[in-house]
Amino acid sequence: MSSRIGNFLINRISTGLPVENIIPHLQEAFSAGPKNLVIQAPPGTGKTTLLPPLVANILCNEGAGNATPTKVLVTAPRRVAVRAAARRLAQLDDSQLGTKVGFSVRGEHISGSHVQFMTPGVLIRQLLNNPELPGIGAVIIDEVHERQLDSDLLLGMLAELSQLRDDFSLIAMSATLDSDKFANLLDAQVLSVEAPIFPLDISYAPARAPRLNAKGVDWDFLDHMAQKTHDAVTHSEHSALIFVPGVREIDRVMSTLKSLGHNNVFPLHGQLSPTEQDRALAPSQQQRIIVSTPVAESSLTVPGVRIVVDSGLSRSPKRDSARGMTGLITSSCAQASAGQRAGRAGREGPGQIIRCYSEEDFSHFPRFVTPEISSADLTQAALWLAQWGTSPADLPLLDQPPHAAWTAAQQILRLIGALEGDAITSLGHRLSTLPLCPQLSASLLRFGEQSAKILAVVSENPQGDVEKQQPDKREVERLRRLAPASVGKASAGQIVGAAFPQLIGRKIDNGEYLLASGTRARLMDSDLKDAEWISVAAINRSQNSAIIRAAARISEDDAIDIIGVVEETRAIFVNGKVQARKVKAAGAIELSSTPTKPTPAEASETIATALAKGGIDLFHFSDKAASLRDRLKFIHEHRGEPWPDIETADPHLWLSPEIEALSHGTRLNNIDMYPALQRLLPWPEATNFEEFAPSHLSVPSGNQHRLDYSSGRPVIRVKLQECFGLEESPQLCGIPVQFHLLSPAGRPLAVTDDLRSFWSGPYSQVRAEMRGRYPKHPWPEDPWTAPATARTKNRM
Repeated sequence: MSSRIGNFLINRISTGLPVENIIPHLQEAFSAGPKNLVIQAPPGTGKTTLLPPLVANILCNEGAGNATPTKVLVTAPRRVAVRAAARRLAQLDDSQLGTKVGFSVRGEHISGSHVQFMTPGVLIRQLLNNPELPGIGAVIIDEVHERQLDSDLLLGMLAELSQLRDDFSLIAMSATLDSDKFANLLDAQVLSVEAPIFPLDISYAPARAPRLNAKGVDWDFLDHMAQKTHDAVTHSEHSALIFVPGVREIDRVMSTLKSLGHNNVFPLHGQLSPTEQDRALAPSQQQRIIVSTPVAESSLTVPGVRIVVDSGLSRSPKRDSARGMTGLITSSCAQASAGQRAGRAGREGPGQIIRCYSEEDFSHFPRFVTPEISSADLTQAALWLAQWGTSPADLPLLDQPPHAAWTAAQQILRLIGALEGDAITSLGHRLSTLPLCPQLSASLLRFGEQSAKILAVVSENPQGDVEKQQPDKREVERLRRLAPASVGKASAGQIVGAAFPQLIGRKIDNGEYLLASGTRARLMDSDLKDAEWISVAAINRSQNSAIIRAAARISEDDAIDIIGVVEETRAIFVNGKVQARKVKAAGAIELSSTPTKPTPAEASETIATALAKGGIDLFHFSDKAASLRDRLKFIHEHRGEPWPDIETADPHLWLSPEIEALSHGTRLNNIDMYPALQRLLPWPEATNFEEFAPSHLSVPSGNQHRLDYSSGRPVIRVKLQECFGLEESPQLCGIPVQFHLLSPAGRPLAVTDDLRSFWSGPYSQVRAEMRGRYPKHPWPEDPWTAPATARTKNRM
């Protein structure tokens, strides 16, 4: 191969990269023209560095003298990875960033002529603006195994585009992925790269402290990680990479390491400036300690690392459907993620892995990463697909979103005016182009440039009182350029509240707030605890409670203006009676409440709601009614239609008189359910009811005894002497009656549905034990021929 093919110095770029073995296979794959590919290569093999320029060169050669698109777009899931990949490729190619290679992330754009790195969200907005992607010959989606929501959506949208354009190639790349699943979705060929990895010494070093407590990651556990790192680097000349779930944990570990005498310690996460990120990623001759979020798990290569210290934790978005909120949840990472973290230590030589958890803990980690589409807030996704003109069911997706979460996302879009029904509005079109979530974008357009500062804070993991925090100045200026001129003056609470009206809350206790959505949440910031009303900007779920991480003060008038006020009668069914109040409320927050008498219609609706939740068990059943209910259940189970299922039968069809009586004030205990159940008997089949499920059964003594169906089968309780001579247990609907044979005093002696076996065997033992205790009653040796009786021997 020549040293230069097209525009990139492939020989120079590929030197020392394991992925260079794929070059001839990739050229062969493209020999017949662009096609979709799935490329599987472990972390650190150089796939992100080599494959984009190689594809660009191949397209460049094929496109010589004609109009074949040659530019390649590459997505990486995080901004830090996008910047690092673009700078690394330009450096290896000995070209200036902004000539052949560029990158685009939120708030920063440097254009490249041949390869452009970007986050998935940036490319989605580019697609929405121009769905055909003119001039683009290939899109490479990197790290698709992470199953981030934006990447999954982008994959589906580009899969549709690849079906429309025969001069376009879609390539999915990953360290670990289900190749067949991706290949089937994209109708793609699979290319795999084997990467040499040096031996890894993996040890497990759990702390005495738990990894997680009620407030999140335990500080003592983080101190344990710092100590283990200190011990490892003290006996080594190599650099260490520590994996923790977030920025606060990075700060804690760094502080502890510095107290142990380490000064060459660097953070690595997405909120750092490009200069700060470069400090962590730049090659160095000195031993260093890099404390990173999972951003370094697969998207980045940190040179010089031979020691990896792993918390086994990750942080991911999780929607709480019961509370209607989404927060970041810290939990154990996937086993596949732990494997990728470990692999970071074995790229340059033998590596040491210290897992700060037990081997048993590791065995309980999930095997693979959970797709974000199954657990994240889907509001942005719903807006994008509405703009794209499709629904999840019609888009080629790896996994479909949960129906409830998708419906909730659409409802939020309707609340902010982005959707009317299922159709996108003109406001929705505008919001889909803005580089903020739809809620923040709506607030930006509503309040204009004055909202830029607050929204810049809210968009970047806020903590505490958002009004007191200092945002990134570049982000503020960017939002101001996107915003219209301000009209009037808005407070921080109004700006945040307009974005998240369901998260406006009123104080109900010391530090606890009731939100408009109905969720109770505890405020962590002491500076805001005197605020009667707040607008919540960030909220997390912690075990079984909701924790407010960031908020702003808002006046009651402004809060009510944003949420809106509803006056209604609220009725509930309590202790067998309908009780009602006239309520003035802002969402779930009651502003005033007075007792009132419900109308019959309101009472009827309340009873119907209670029935829907509690079923017919809401009613009181007399012994006679309970017996009829159990018989109906039995016959439905064993004979089916037309015998009704009383659990699913529409109560309005058979309980209307009872519901009407309750709605006019009759107490629940005064309702007789026997006539209601009789209405469920199907005619003319009801004439056979006593045959299929009789209420009583005659026994050889001549007496009749009640049958109990409450256990799901017919049961009779009868004195043993009344059953002498009965050889077989009668069958009802094919089910033998179960006999509970009793002593003369009514105490249980035996349970059987096979009387023949009982008389032939266990009876003799019962007789031996009972004849001395009850001598006045018959205990014959031959129960087959003895007369059945309920009397004593003297009265027979």
